[in-house]
This record gives sequence, C-alpha cells and structure tokens, in this order.
Amino acid sequence: MSDKPKIGISIGDINGIGLEIIIKTLADAKIYEYCTPIVYGHTKVASFHRRSTEVAELNFNVINHPGEAMFRRANMINCWEEDVKIEPGEVTAEGGKYAYISLQRATDDLLSGAIDGLVTAPINKDNIQSEEFTFPGHTEYLQHRDSKPDSLMFLVSDTLRVGVVTGHIPIAKVAESVTTDKIISKLKLMNASLQDDFWVRKPKIAILGLNPHAGDNGLIGNEEKEVIIPAIEEARNNGVLAFGPYPADGFFANGTYMQFDAVLAMYHDQGLIPFKQIAFESGVNYTAGLSFVRTSPDHGTAYDIAGKNLASEVSFREALFSAIHIIRHRKETAELNENPLVFAKLSRDRD
Repeated sequence: MSDKPKIGISIGDINGIGLEIIIKTLADAKIYEYCTPIVYGHTKVASFHRRSTEVAELNFNVINHPGEAMFRRANMINCWEEDVKIEPGEVTAEGGKYAYISLQRATDDLLSGAIDGLVTAPINKDNIQSEEFTFPGHTEYLQHRDSKPDSLMFLVSDTLRVGVVTGHIPIAKVAESVTTDKIISKLKLMNASLQDDFWVRKPKIAILGLNPHAGDNGLIGNEEKEVIIPAIEEARNNGVLAFGPYPADGFFANGTYMQFDAVLAMYHDQGLIPFKQIAFESGVNYTAGLSFVRTSPDHGTAYDIAGKNLASEVSFREALFSAIHIIRHRKETAELNENPLVFAKLSRDRD
C-alpha cells in the first residue's frame, strides 16, 4: 500500500463549493485504492459542509503530519484552532484568509516531500489577496514557491489539451505581453510535459494567432508575422513539432484541434472558453513546468450554488486522478532513465 501516492488537498474558499466537491469525491471508497488523500482544513468546517450534502458517513482521520496518514481513509490536517464563521455563497475576508492558510500549509508539505502531489479546490482571486498572497492565482503562487522562472497553465482532458501564453492579466495588456521568447518558453514547457507527464512520444502542437483570422497576412495586425511565426520557426528548429498560427474561431469550430496533441493559445479566454465548452466537467487545470504535480478542477468557487448540494464533483475527481496518473508517469520515467541501456557496436572476430 505504500506505493499509493499521498495527495494533499487544499480546501479553497470556505464559502464556495470546494469542500462539497471534496467530500463527494472522497465518499467513493474506490478512491482509496489509488491514493491516500490528505485534506488541509478543519474538521468543523468539513462537518458543516457535509451536512448540506447527501453523504451520510465520511469521518476524517485527524493527523498532524502526512507521515501519520492512514491508508484507505480520508485524512485531515487541522490547519487552525479557532472557530470560523461559514457563510455559503458569500464573499468574505474569512473565506480568503482560510483558503490561504490551507494552501500555504499544503504547499509547505509538498515542497518538503511529505506529500506527492497537490489538488487545489477553487479560491476567490480577490478575497485571498493579502500581504502574504499577492498573486493573480494558484499558478503564479506555486511557481513562486517552487522558484521556477516560468510555468504553464495547461488545461487537459481526454479530448483536448490547451495551454496559454499569457494567464491572469488584463486583456489590454495581452498584445504587449505576447513575445517570441515567451511563446518559445511555453512551447518548451508544453512539449516536455506532453512527453514526461502524458507520455506523448512526438507531440504535435498547434499555435493560435493573436488577431482575428490570424492577422490576415498583416491586414489585421502584425503580431503573427513579427512575433508568433518566428517563435514557431525557432521551436521547430529545436525539435518541437509546432504548427500555425491558426485562426482561433475556425480552428475549434471545424474540429482541427483533434489533429493535435495540444494547443497553445495566446491568452486566457481564447483557450479556456473553447476548452470549457468542449471538455465540460471532465477538464482539469494542470500547472506544467514545476518540480511537483498540482492539478485543480476547471471551475471556480460557484458561490451561486454553494451550500445547496448542487455542485458536481466530476471535475474535481478528474483532477485527483490526473494528479495520480502524472505522479506515476513521472516516477516511471525517472526509473527508466536511471539506468539506460548502453548500446555498443559489436564486431565479429575474423579468422
């Protein structure tokens, strides 16, 4: 049983649907055949949310450290002692405060190697802001904690994988933020992730244009000719099978995306809107390029349905299993590369 990865779970905003989808996921006993889950939150908060679900029994095993986690049980680390006011559907300072405490504690254990991967429930990117958390979202925070110069927001499913060059920035700043170097960096991260994390031997990656109709040969903008095409050419010269740029609307509408292993979009909504439409509920947000594995569901806090037992756990469950699969792929890849076979040219002895 020790080969089952320990997966940390941060609870997100306590007033959102995070704990509801966590509880519904962990209520399935089959989960424990594949991993040992460790939730970072508090049992009182979890009990409050469980009462609003149809989950009759889910008793958390309370531990102080991941090393104490029990197999075939849902484990919980209480990250604070005080009582917390829970207001489902409300945006409060407390919601952000305890979301950060959960995330910070889980990330600490992730970086120390005490857990093997992290699945994050949704946060509110506004109320979590504080002196300690000054990031647009999970991706940027985890990249900072991992001391990596770059990372890739990578939305993945069985039917479509989409990464973005620019993430959580205002649309007015997108064009100036799309540079040849940044596109090349994201392409390298995507290519490496497809090979190491998803075992795609020779990934084919499509790159979308920035402007309508991919610029129409400069008629609607020069970014394709001056920035994107040079990046594609350099990437191909370095062994990355990159193609494009493609006009985003037709690319998704006519199913061209099905001919590629992944798609690199220029900005957040260009990639995430079609992804969420095509991979509804089955999609997972994966942060590629980090030294550890982190996934999350592809939706937000859903305040409008919080506390009403209406939230679907499908995407969260997919995020949990995606983390398990990627951890195993990385482990097996490392084992295969530890002692590579050495091929020597043999020569026959001549009489």
